[in-house]
Amino acid sequence: MTKSYSLDLRQRVVRFVEAGHSFHEAARHFEVSVAFVVRLLAACRSTSNLAPQPEGGWRYSKLDPHRDFLIRRVTETNDITMPQLAAEPLALSTRITPASIARWFIRQGYSVKKTLRASEQERSDVHQAREHGRAKRQPRMPQEPHRPVFLDETGTSTKMPRLRGRCLKGQRLYARAPFGHWLTQTFVAGLRYSGLTAPWVIDGPMTRQIFEAYVETRLAPTLSKGDVVILDNLPAYKSETAAQCLKQRGAWFLFLPAYSPDLNPIEQLFAKIKAHLRMSKACLT
Repeated sequence: MTKSYSLDLRQRVVRFVEAGHSFHEAARHFEVSVAFVVRLLAACRSTSNLAPQPEGGWRYSKLDPHRDFLIRRVTETNDITMPQLAAEPLALSTRITPASIARWFIRQGYSVKKTLRASEQERSDVHQAREHGRAKRQPRMPQEPHRPVFLDETGTSTKMPRLRGRCLKGQRLYARAPFGHWLTQTFVAGLRYSGLTAPWVIDGPMTRQIFEAYVETRLAPTLSKGDVVILDNLPAYKSETAAQCLKQRGAWFLFLPAYSPDLNPIEQLFAKIKAHLRMSKACLT
């Protein structure tokens, strides 16, 4: 697609003609077509707007008559695939490829996204607990941002390549990762407003005994009086020994509502860490 002439060139063409030169002389001088000069002067006299107009126009799609149906289907089943939509001949009177449907949805402002959340959040007791946290707890956090410590754990392994790559059409793309002997680790840490705190890596899953050791040796020394450690309801965290250890430092545990890991911002940090591990191909070779 050719580019529009710049506004500066358009202004110079108009000034050249207004100085007494003909359209043909202006076309030869600026190496443009006579038709362009004629249209430019007409636009200048009618609207005084010399700026280039947007190129292209409304593009008709064979899917436009089926807009209500497509929007309704995606609203009813938001994870429906494009091949599934293309396979509904009773609703679509013409043959449409899945790629065409995908491009049509992009033009309508739709994008592919999905955040998985626990269906238990719809229970009345869980919903009430989450609303209580939003209404009573969260508004107080900005008042003392140095107090909250968001704690959680995440699993890592030595078989973490990137999930996708690129290659030519018609070819398969193979990644390399150990399927036989590979290791899993648990990374536990706290997140303050100033950054990560008390990171610790253990071989294997989190247990109550390991959590108590972590609190005593890693987490508690970083706490001050009035700090509150916010964490989820993992059974290993329900330790009276760990709670007493925090109490000696003047801190305490505050458990999130059940089935609500999305209320812990450290989850976003863990996602970044895992992305870096995949980028560095953290695999045991």
